[in-house]
Amino acid sequence: MKILGIGNAIVDVICKVEDKFIIQNNLTKSTMKLVNEAEFKKLLSTLKIEETVSGGSVANSVVGLSQLGNKVGFIGKVSDDDLGNKYEEGLKKEKVKFFYSKKKETIPTGTCLILITPDSERTMVTFLGTAGKINENDIDTSAVKNSEILFLEGYLWDEGDPKKAFEKAIANSNKTAMSLSDLFCVERHKPHFLDLVKNKLDITFANEQEIMSLINVKNFNDVVDFAKGVNKLIVITRGHKGAIAINKDEIVECTANKDLKIKDLTGAGDLFAGGFLHGLINSKSVKESLETGTEMSSKVIQIIGARLNN
Repeated sequence: MKILGIGNAIVDVICKVEDKFIIQNNLTKSTMKLVNEAEFKKLLSTLKIEETVSGGSVANSVVGLSQLGNKVGFIGKVSDDDLGNKYEEGLKKEKVKFFYSKKKETIPTGTCLILITPDSERTMVTFLGTAGKINENDIDTSAVKNSEILFLEGYLWDEGDPKKAFEKAIANSNKTAMSLSDLFCVERHKPHFLDLVKNKLDITFANEQEIMSLINVKNFNDVVDFAKGVNKLIVITRGHKGAIAINKDEIVECTANKDLKIKDLTGAGDLFAGGFLHGLINSKSVKESLETGTEMSSKVIQIIGARLNN
């Protein structure tokens, strides 16, 4: 197997809202907020649902990799309920091997409310449900060992059982990549994420905002200096400024695609990571990998939702 992803198995509920909805509900635009089930249902009750689809950051990347013809798998915790069944069906339809046997849990399958404002930015409100209860027993060690690259998401990291699951997966992997996921995650777990980037990961994906927050700098040149000193591959998306990959003294840049009809930025980073990893595991150059990532990202932001229609 080329790549095994481990992440939050979340069903996305996509809704369009005005900016005032974000303000009235004390949300921070373009970030993710964790809520309990009651808060989630209260918010949802006031909204019109555009679409409900299987989601989760790394799962979106893995689906993109499968659509590009790679043999991939995914581990994520769902309950044996309607949403859990829908989630598993969504992966099977995309030819992603699901290394998790679901059972009836006391907590339902996780759900993420994706609120799209008129500027196409997405703000997320997440009830993790059983996804947040992943533990080391849920990690299929042989699946990890049999994959070329293990791909993790920062959203999954949390103290207690999720952290143990994370560490077990990394300890058994051949090569580990991780996305920092979100500014909220970086701020919440800064010392842990910094340790992972410096000492445990082979590849780190981040956007400009996340990596600058991680190392507490205001100037992007400081990010480049940091990345060169880490001696690992660090891949950073920079919005309209394109993307950059830094590995020791090798710095490769790629321009952003122009004149796109942007509808929804959900999944932009997920599909970029999927496209980049596709290049990497198929012996493409770093430049070609950046270009494939940019191409995948450009496609997904011109549709509603975080996955391309195959």
